[in-house]
Amino acid sequence: MSNTTTTQPTKYGNPYLWGFILGLVLLAAFVVMGRGLGASGAFNSVLTYVLNVVAPDHIVGNDYYTGYLNGGAPLKSWLLFEVVGVLIGGFLSGALSKRLKFTIEKGPNATTRNRLIFALIGGAIMGVGAKMGLGCTSGQALTGGALLNAGSWAYMMCVFGGAYAFAWFMRKQWN
Repeated sequence: MSNTTTTQPTKYGNPYLWGFILGLVLLAAFVVMGRGLGASGAFNSVLTYVLNVVAPDHIVGNDYYTGYLNGGAPLKSWLLFEVVGVLIGGFLSGALSKRLKFTIEKGPNATTRNRLIFALIGGAIMGVGAKMGLGCTSGQALTGGALLNAGSWAYMMCVFGGAYAFAWFMRKQWN
């Protein structure tokens, strides 16, 4: 008899059900807040707050940042609360399903250092893309897509097409 234990595969929720629920959350955001979901606006609010503390003259003279001042309280942006809620919800989900652990996902041929470098580069590229595309992928895909915004659909086709094309170069990290 062997003393090895077999682990059961992690059971995740039905993606179609949770996609439908995400659609209802998006609808609720439109009904309650009058606008859709997104994340980049929250980061802009935090940046505006920090710049307002460090260089308030720069904020006042800049039309871009004054849009995020929110009556002198940029941290009262509802998008900031949305992002904090997503972080708390993700933490609670992991804790309740006993999947909460610190790990760095990587392929067998990737070093931890390279994985973190590629993640940082990819995140920076997505951040620049969010500014150029006038919204993050969640805002473009969910909100813009739901509104049948042609620019959002074109943006997402470029995101998925670019990811698919670039994956060929990165696949050796995961094989």
